[in-house]
Amino acid sequence: MQVFGDSASWSQPLGDLYIALQTSCDGLSTAEATARISLQGPNLIDEPRRRRLTLGLLRRFADPLVLILLFAALIAALTHEGASFFIISTIVILSVLIDFVQEHRAEAAAAALRQRAALSVRVIRDGRAQDLPAADLVTGDIVLLSAGNLVPADCRLTEEQDLFVNEALLTGEPYPVEKTANSPSASAVNTDTPDNGVFMGSSVISGFARGLVVATGRATRLGAIAGALRKEPPATAFTLGTRSFGMLVVRLTVLLVLFVLLVNLLFQRPLIESFLFALALAVGLTPELLPMVISVTLARGAVRMSREQVIVKRLSAIHDLGSMDTLCSDKTGTLTEARIKLVREVDIEGGESNDILQWAYVNAAFETGLKSPLDEAILDSAPIDPAGWRKIDEVPFDFERRRVSILAEHGGRRFLVVKGAPEDVLGHASTYRVAGSDVARPLDDSARATANATLGRLGDEGFRLLGVAWREVEPERGHAGIADESELTFAGFAAFLDPPKESARQALQALSGLGVTIKIVTGDNERVTRHVCAALDIPVAAVINGPELANLTDEALSARLAGTTLFCRVTPPQKARIIRALHSRGHVVGYLGDGINDAPSLQAADVGLSVDGAVDVAKDAAAMILLRHDLNVLVEGVREGRRTFANIMKYVMMGTSSNFGNMFSMAGAVIILPFLPMLPVQILLNNLLYDTSEIAIPLDSVDEAMIAQPRHWDMNFVRNFMLVLGPVSSLFDFVTFGLLLWVFQASEALFQTGWFVESLMTQVLVIFVIRTQKRPWQSWPHPALAASSLGIVMLALALPFSPFAAWFGFVPLPAHVVLTLAALTTIYLVLAEQVKRQFLSRVRQSFAS
Repeated sequence: MQVFGDSASWSQPLGDLYIALQTSCDGLSTAEATARISLQGPNLIDEPRRRRLTLGLLRRFADPLVLILLFAALIAALTHEGASFFIISTIVILSVLIDFVQEHRAEAAAAALRQRAALSVRVIRDGRAQDLPAADLVTGDIVLLSAGNLVPADCRLTEEQDLFVNEALLTGEPYPVEKTANSPSASAVNTDTPDNGVFMGSSVISGFARGLVVATGRATRLGAIAGALRKEPPATAFTLGTRSFGMLVVRLTVLLVLFVLLVNLLFQRPLIESFLFALALAVGLTPELLPMVISVTLARGAVRMSREQVIVKRLSAIHDLGSMDTLCSDKTGTLTEARIKLVREVDIEGGESNDILQWAYVNAAFETGLKSPLDEAILDSAPIDPAGWRKIDEVPFDFERRRVSILAEHGGRRFLVVKGAPEDVLGHASTYRVAGSDVARPLDDSARATANATLGRLGDEGFRLLGVAWREVEPERGHAGIADESELTFAGFAAFLDPPKESARQALQALSGLGVTIKIVTGDNERVTRHVCAALDIPVAAVINGPELANLTDEALSARLAGTTLFCRVTPPQKARIIRALHSRGHVVGYLGDGINDAPSLQAADVGLSVDGAVDVAKDAAAMILLRHDLNVLVEGVREGRRTFANIMKYVMMGTSSNFGNMFSMAGAVIILPFLPMLPVQILLNNLLYDTSEIAIPLDSVDEAMIAQPRHWDMNFVRNFMLVLGPVSSLFDFVTFGLLLWVFQASEALFQTGWFVESLMTQVLVIFVIRTQKRPWQSWPHPALAASSLGIVMLALALPFSPFAAWFGFVPLPAHVVLTLAALTTIYLVLAEQVKRQFLSRVRQSFAS
């Protein structure tokens, strides 16, 4: 099957193109489409990875840490250290298997959730319209497009009506481009985006169209330039935090390993043994299972959030939602019911006027863009027969002009009917009419003052308003443009009511209790927005309007953010600018939107939130989709995000406290001991058993105190916690050294066995201290975590007495040594709890001050 996407697709007659693609205006059959997709592949720029499970497992052996271990195993084999080779290899394989199985399950769960939010498209298959995943499109399909849709493939237009498309991704042109189904001129065909074609990556701003798919996936024009267009998305709060933690681990690991290797070489200890010891120490210092813990924890969070009616498209967004301290949102449908009713039509003096409804209805009925709730309310309220009207042309709505114009004919006369933001429509009017009069009066300064007073009064009463105006044009006029929106006659205001959503009050209080600040970012005017905020008990500190915002420098805007609650009459670029300014102040920002104009803001935010009924453009840009447009759903999402992050931090705090403490002790021990404090294979086994004990962390419960406030990656907190609790662990290690050497007169093997047991007991059991800010007995762990941790401790105690002891260089421990180690571990846990509480108390005092 040939894939079409060259110039012939745009220049040849449609009939010939149908024949070339072996299709018709009625589209393909399901059987034919199935056969074609097996040849062409899915309609995706980046095709899904279809690696077999075996290949996925082998890929993990390319990890740098695993390669280091395999290199160590190779050295052991070359030096005839058969036991070390076997043990290291076995430990590597087991570690990789644990990582692979857990991450595979996590990825499968995440992929299933993403599929629920996948882009769908209206397609003619088997002679009827049906909704199918966009990935299933093939050449020869017929697709139906309307305002708000993303163009799913490269298509030759077969029919269209007032079709305007945003092609900024392909051409860089920010303004909508008008498309036509007519065959273009030769010059138009040679352009990047011919007038009779629409292309993957574009979005429909207004109008309707049928298109014949001529190229899919990588054969599209977007696919051809995907590499050049693909940009690394802005780093989110989670990405930055993970990167910072990784750098902290790398620095500490390099310093300790170099120190240990240098000391061993200075003491002229065996080179190979010293090298293997340093490698094992590097592995012990590195939290290898952190990627698995993160993946599994986030995936489980995504599954739980799906039960709360939230679909997660990007797993890291779960953490970002939990870290969110500022939520920017429009008010319509979020703070209001989105059940808008047209209740009044008034002229500039406030008098009721029936003419306004007629003009507004003509505009709304013929508009082909994405109809707003205000348009729907007009159409529901107007008992007007449009049969006498005929549409000629349209100037589609855009968020800079904030108005839409329809050129229509009635009784042989042609009129340009304009509807939009009252301030903008008034600004382009030169005359006005009052109720009951056919005489147009000049819209002078006095009349404008009257209009603004009426506008303000209605806004104070909570009405949302549209301005309606018109002008008569010459009968032969066949096209309308932005330049024609001048010298208008202002008809008046259409006033709508959108009652506040009662459930929003409770949700806003809950978000406030969780430390999330709400900022209203809307295109509506200040008076209407203040009315809604008053009804929902939202305190309003200050307001910035769009025109004022345009005159503020970035520094001035940043300085005023903290005290500003409302941003009114703002454009889409201004919304994104507000989010960037909040970022610059260190905030983690969420944005909730569902319209075409919300896509830039959804992409700029740390976590973009949309709703199931949103336009394709918004859902594609969002990281999460709410299946119910209800802030209470978002509240549960925030709580789940914080639970997820808290469990990730448990593993991090474990690795940077007792684990690092034990590694510090090992580094110090090489100076004072005449032998290695632990054999390389014992270090690796210790590390594997420790990691195994923590596998159940993603299942663990979380204290309410860890959910109450936004939580961020804080490397200062992590480092300080390590520097406080790590030395406590090291102190008990050195006490253990002293007892084993000078009290129990331990041999090399007994010393290594005793410290292995003590090291593992303290590392594993301290999880019950670190996992909660409460006393350990006041917050019970998940049974799986308790079982895995206690099971590993019992295994550590049993290993020296098992048949496998000799493999690892262990010897049986005398009973008095075991009891002493148990007592030391108990004292360590008690002291670790006290140090933890003092540390947290100082942190709270520092935060409060």
